[in-house]
Amino acid sequence: MAVSGMPGEYAPGDVVAVVGATGKQGSATARELLASGARVRALTRDVSSDAALALAAGGAELTAMDLDDAGSIAAAFSGASRVFAMATMADGGPEKETRHGVAIAEAAAEAGVGYLVYSSVGGAERHTHIPHFESKRRVEERIESLGIPATVVRPVFFMDNLLGTQPEDGEIVVRLPVPDGIPIQMVAVRDVGRVSANLLLAPRLVGGAVEIAGDEKTGSEIAGAFARRSGLPARYVALPTDGLPDDPKRMFEWFARLPAYQADFEMTRSLDPEVLDLDAWLAGSWPVDR
Repeated sequence: MAVSGMPGEYAPGDVVAVVGATGKQGSATARELLASGARVRALTRDVSSDAALALAAGGAELTAMDLDDAGSIAAAFSGASRVFAMATMADGGPEKETRHGVAIAEAAAEAGVGYLVYSSVGGAERHTHIPHFESKRRVEERIESLGIPATVVRPVFFMDNLLGTQPEDGEIVVRLPVPDGIPIQMVAVRDVGRVSANLLLAPRLVGGAVEIAGDEKTGSEIAGAFARRSGLPARYVALPTDGLPDDPKRMFEWFARLPAYQADFEMTRSLDPEVLDLDAWLAGSWPVDR
């Protein structure tokens, strides 16, 4: 049963269900919602995990959910007025990701959920032939076909992927399989949560999508940001894509064929006025004393 009509602003007491609430994007969204005073139902496979218990301590209602069980998803969505969701290829590959995402969309429609915010990926609609982009596009298409009031959030490259960067013999070396001189659009996972939470509280772009980013830098510019943060010399090394598994190889080669990501920076700032650029993200997330 698809829901008709346009969702209004969040009303006190409405339940917002967050799929994957102990994952990176889900937990970022749940924390932002809790900070706003929203009633959050945190959906996760293991309600006894440290991450789940931390959300409960912050006021979330914990509910176990299994994405391989349609009945479990339906029960988790019962009584929820809004849902944040995403699926991942990390546990079973792109085909399983699509299956999970479609199951989420169908359960949301059946449960009469009033509004869905679905996190996909930048470029999903542009026929990239990257398996984990195409899998997300299949989910987007199912959401569209069901007529659920929804907004698709399409994040670009995560700044958080750079957390493993470490000093090496007194210098910072940033390594990515992208030629230097190619600008890479990026966003902090925190800001995916902020954008998603703000949409859930005050729906916008219903029936549409937004590609979000907080910064755009070349490899050498990324290294420069690490140098400013650490006070150490820094350089960029462009790694070859040869030898990478097929999916990431296709993604990094796509990065090099501009335009790749095409984020709407203005809309991102409208949805998240405090969106982080790379320097601000490093200041808050990458400790100097390593």
